[in-house]
Amino acid sequence: MPAYRGLYAAALPTIAAALFASSPYLQTGPVALTSLLAFGVLSALATPGTDEYIELGILLALMVGVVRLSVGLLRAGVIAYLISKPLLIGFMPAAAILIVATQLPAALGSTQSGDGILTDAVWTLTHPGSWTTTAVLLSAAVLALMLGGWRIHKVFPSVLIAVALGVAYSVLTDYEGATVGSIPGGFPSVIVDLPWGDVPSLVVAAIVIALVGFVEPSSIARTFAAQERQPWDPDREFLGQGAANIAAGLTGGFPVGGSFSRSALNRTAGAKTRWSGAITGAAVLIFLPFSGFLSSLPTAVLAAIVIGSVAGLVRPLPILRLARFSRPQFVVAGATFVLTLALAPRVDKAVVIGIGLAVATHLWRELSLEVPSWTEAGTLHLRPRGVLWFGSAARLEDRFVELLGAHPETSELVIHLDGVGRIDTTAALSLRSLVGDARTAGLTVEFADVRPRWRRLVTGVIEQEHDPIGT
Repeated sequence: MPAYRGLYAAALPTIAAALFASSPYLQTGPVALTSLLAFGVLSALATPGTDEYIELGILLALMVGVVRLSVGLLRAGVIAYLISKPLLIGFMPAAAILIVATQLPAALGSTQSGDGILTDAVWTLTHPGSWTTTAVLLSAAVLALMLGGWRIHKVFPSVLIAVALGVAYSVLTDYEGATVGSIPGGFPSVIVDLPWGDVPSLVVAAIVIALVGFVEPSSIARTFAAQERQPWDPDREFLGQGAANIAAGLTGGFPVGGSFSRSALNRTAGAKTRWSGAITGAAVLIFLPFSGFLSSLPTAVLAAIVIGSVAGLVRPLPILRLARFSRPQFVVAGATFVLTLALAPRVDKAVVIGIGLAVATHLWRELSLEVPSWTEAGTLHLRPRGVLWFGSAARLEDRFVELLGAHPETSELVIHLDGVGRIDTTAALSLRSLVGDARTAGLTVEFADVRPRWRRLVTGVIEQEHDPIGT
């Protein structure tokens, strides 16, 4: 997207988010993760930078806004928690690598070959002859300024200073490298003439971006709320993020989200209410008529700012640490990491596959019902551990038949239910059938360690001689 579209995405959307936001610190606007997801989808449908690409980006922002607004209105904000932690542990560092890779050619002043994100980055790194000395020096200076600024103070305006110095250098030296280019003055206009016929091709992507992109603002808001022991409402936050994206679409921006770094800076600077976000948006809006001077800003400076902002997210070690605690979750994280890089720029597909792996892993674990057993004086004891539902009930029945054959002297069966996390109706009926088979085989049956919440199910269904559902 043209750089000035980022200013549009940082103006009215930020104000719109503040009207509904639950967190007093959350800063909304262009963020790297959401932008990468959007780029992956849009670049597969149109050539980046073309009018068609820009219109699709605007339409995508509207659709993301509608999805998030719908989630908030339906009070279904809890679905934000369905994105598993292992999936994010794998996705975030891979996404950060891709973001850095997209910026490397600009940061080094190299000409991209256009073969792909990682291919361009590797080609750039392995062909130092294509680098531009001035661009390299500018990028190094910006990164040094950002690193030094963070060490001086958390609110040190290193990015602002880097932009100002970059523009000044470009103007004073007649910089011949790539710059931001022409920026139209004035305020954004409302846009409704969009390629509505492409809505079906963007639906899945809009849902993925709406949910995955919400993880960052929700984690920020939850963290700050926990630290300050303040309530936080995910439904209101979905409304705020939905309104922000609709505003971005109507004013010619692109999909936006909550920024961790800007939100932390906002809090450190002393913000107390959600109107701090509105003031930020108003400041950008007031600045728009004067934004033309940014046309001389070297793209190497912008690239270095992006690299400096996301480089800290390149942390693959947590993926390896997962292997020590859960191999299935390690597989989810590792597969998501690899797929995100392999399928770039269609990282949305990697997320969808990662979600599928996470769900499959969960179902596999739910099916893995453990049934420890022991015998005492002719009594067979079973203590199932896990979730007893229609998918795992057969495991308990099979285990009982197996043990009954191994212990023909058994005269009594005791089933302990303290290790069961949940029992659904189908599993209860299966248990009733098991009890009936045991009694037919001449065993007396007893239930022990029944939790209070299962007593009604045990007495009303499992221990009944006749089928309580069928009769």
